[in-house]
Amino acid sequence: MAVLEIKTYPENILKQKADQIEVITPQIEKLTENMIKTMRAASGVGLAGPQVGQGKRIFIADPDSELKKPLVFINPEIIKREGRIISEEGCLSLPGIGAKVPRAERVILRAQNIKGKQIEIRADGLLACIIQHEFDHLDGVLFIDRLGFFKKRLVMRKYKNVD
Repeated sequence: MAVLEIKTYPENILKQKADQIEVITPQIEKLTENMIKTMRAASGVGLAGPQVGQGKRIFIADPDSELKKPLVFINPEIIKREGRIISEEGCLSLPGIGAKVPRAERVILRAQNIKGKQIEIRADGLLACIIQHEFDHLDGVLFIDRLGFFKKRLVMRKYKNVD
């Protein structure tokens, strides 16, 4: 397993919509293993394909940062959102900054697991936020894109001054 390079803003791949994964190949399985290693090395709780330069609809989530096997979602779709919360978010692709982001409080996600089996998961709390954050990456949306104009300008000014 290898630690992959995490792409940082303003790299183009972070603003592009990722492609469906047609077949779960050994390369996709290896990508998943490398993404897990990369996420852990960066002390993250989630990581999406585009963040490691892979324009594929795949992300991983580990809300406890201690799961032996983080959750893997391939070709995910959020089929239901309920409630509303605002919570502090950061991003491995925008290191050093964070902001309060509005999200749904609960979600239902349908996806394939690494074995290709269709799964459905109901999530709330931190896991719901991670799912929405990583799902956004698959559509070329960053958490800063969920902020109002002035808040985004303020956060981006801070980002440009982070070493």
